[in-house]
Amino acid sequence: MRDLMMVVKVTFVEKRDIVLSIIFGFIGGISAIGLFALSGYLIAKSALTPPIYTLMILVSSVKLLGIISAISRYGERYFSHRGTFTMLSHLRVKFYDRLEPLAPSIFHKFRSGDLLARIVGDVEALQNFFLRVLYPPIVSLLVFLCTIFFTMFYSFEIALILFSGFVLIIFIIPAILSLRQRKVESKLRESRGALSTELSEFLFGFRDLKIYQKLDEKEQKLRQSASTYLKEQKQVSKYNLFSEISHTFLALFISFTVLGVGAYLVSVGELDGIFLAMLVLISLTAFENTAAMSVFPSYLEDSRQAAERLENVVGMEREQANLQEEKEELVLTASPNIRLAGVSFRFPDEVRDTLFNISLTLPPQSKTAIVGPSGSGKSTLMQLLLKIYTVDQGDILINNQSINQLSEESIWKNTNVVLQKNHFFYGTIRDNLLIAGNDLTDEEMSSALEKVNLSHFTLNDQVLEKGENLSGGEQQRLAIARALLKKAPVWYLDEPTSSLDSITEKQIYNYLFEEAKNDTVVIISHRLTELERMDQIIVMDSGEIVEQGTFDELMKKKGYFYKMKKIEQSVF
Repeated sequence: MRDLMMVVKVTFVEKRDIVLSIIFGFIGGISAIGLFALSGYLIAKSALTPPIYTLMILVSSVKLLGIISAISRYGERYFSHRGTFTMLSHLRVKFYDRLEPLAPSIFHKFRSGDLLARIVGDVEALQNFFLRVLYPPIVSLLVFLCTIFFTMFYSFEIALILFSGFVLIIFIIPAILSLRQRKVESKLRESRGALSTELSEFLFGFRDLKIYQKLDEKEQKLRQSASTYLKEQKQVSKYNLFSEISHTFLALFISFTVLGVGAYLVSVGELDGIFLAMLVLISLTAFENTAAMSVFPSYLEDSRQAAERLENVVGMEREQANLQEEKEELVLTASPNIRLAGVSFRFPDEVRDTLFNISLTLPPQSKTAIVGPSGSGKSTLMQLLLKIYTVDQGDILINNQSINQLSEESIWKNTNVVLQKNHFFYGTIRDNLLIAGNDLTDEEMSSALEKVNLSHFTLNDQVLEKGENLSGGEQQRLAIARALLKKAPVWYLDEPTSSLDSITEKQIYNYLFEEAKNDTVVIISHRLTELERMDQIIVMDSGEIVEQGTFDELMKKKGYFYKMKKIEQSVF
């Protein structure tokens, strides 16, 4: 239940709407009971042919209570729903604020479909927390206490019966059903996450599944996940139906008990018969107002599971500790000195270090190439430099400032980045270039396109989702154009020319080095071309630095780099 405390705190941000909805709900419940009680009394009284003015007063009172009940129900629904939607908005903002610093490491812990199910489905599920979990017991308790207090003036025995029924329906039965429903709701959410994962993989991998003739196999898995989810939904529905039937049966049973005991009390002269109909209708109406408690166990468990799953996403201790620290802003007026001191890093749930004891210096205005075979840790090292991931051991210093004390946003603000996989948004070429700066002119953007050999594009040309209508080389060049437009003093380029031909590669490198002649540049590359102009080359293998030096020094050494270069020359 501790996971629900966050939801409770967010809910009570809207105290005014919460209080007003409870007040209107209480008035509505009391007026409804009063309406039926007075109706029962009117029916019994009419049989005694009272004076006409008495009947007029009773009938007017019934109408007044009906109006009050209708207005109160409207007010209760208006304020409760407004408070709920506002709460849901606050909850989304709070959750996304906590989630943002955890990306992209969060993707190593959760599959994308499951994460999507949590972010969307579980957040949406919490919209029922106030309406179905918090609100019903509060209002039911207030209404019942007043009802029992009123009933005691006529019959202590009947008041005791109502109290016993109240405890049974409001507390005991929901508690028992909640324990039984916990397991069912957990399975439902697991199956929904599995279905979301299978569906996302089916949609995003459709082309590859077609090519490798695995579409039917994947469709079968999707059907199985859908069937499992449907089965769990039916199981939850059965429990909800059982809960509603149990509530209705108990409410009727208690009303019949009130009728039987009341009739007995009338027969022995302990209760005036004129009040019997009134008390029976009170019991029926009172328990009718508690109908929301029949689905209370389902919504309680649904909310608890949703809050727990969301907390599992954002509640990692290390990230939480980082979030609580106040970060400094990185301010760079010139190319910085960057130093890595004994840096080690391991992805969550992996048994070996991805990087081990990395120590190197990137002097101001230096040009550094990091090379090595696939899986050697080059890209991971760059993401540590960007503080996308946090080092496990050692430290990264920018102008003698620890990167752990710097805000991620200030690091990214001072960095031009080209990654292996760059995201392109649905829109135009202009829209995708304006990410580098909202104040860019069309002339500046057109010039950047020309520098990267994309002059055949106009700024108004369409870009499909994820750049599907662009080739691999065009995507890389468009990403480089964005970096050229940003004009930061640090450059991190991860395989920026891997999809380009040698002529285009040389042209773009010429522009890059001219643009970044006074900046600190780090280039990760599998290809060992254009390395002669680098100030230093870092050779990595299996997460460690195995060689370091200039191009000429490494070639004279005839070590690991020399062998890589010779193999490349023999192949190409």
